[in-house]
Amino acid sequence: MAHKNSNGPLLKNKKGYMIMEATIAIAIFAIGFMAVATLVFSAARNNTNGNILTNANMLAREKMEELKSKTDLTELDTSEAPETVGGMFTRTWTASDPLAFGTSRQIQVIVSWTRKGKNQQVVMETITKGKGI
Repeated sequence: MAHKNSNGPLLKNKKGYMIMEATIAIAIFAIGFMAVATLVFSAARNNTNGNILTNANMLAREKMEELKSKTDLTELDTSEAPETVGGMFTRTWTASDPLAFGTSRQIQVIVSWTRKGKNQQVVMETITKGKGI
């Protein structure tokens, strides 16, 4: 009875299998590394976008609170020029009298910026009686 080789007839010459195994392992590692690198870069990009949006919201809220705290709403100068704040942001605001009674104002604050060729903005709007109300 003939003795059969358990490794199969094609495995008589085992030279070169180590290089093939190493190449496959490196390919699997490279795919995994690329996936992790993609996650790191997208997380950094999202953090940057979140920081920019948070700064824009804070600048809009700051101006809104300043305007709402005015005692005399008739002193709100709606012709104020846009102001550059925080380096990359432009902040504008408008105040109007929606009821025409002179007792309230509708205030809108817009903070805009350009990043990577795209114009973006945050808009806050409120109706106030002045004195922080």
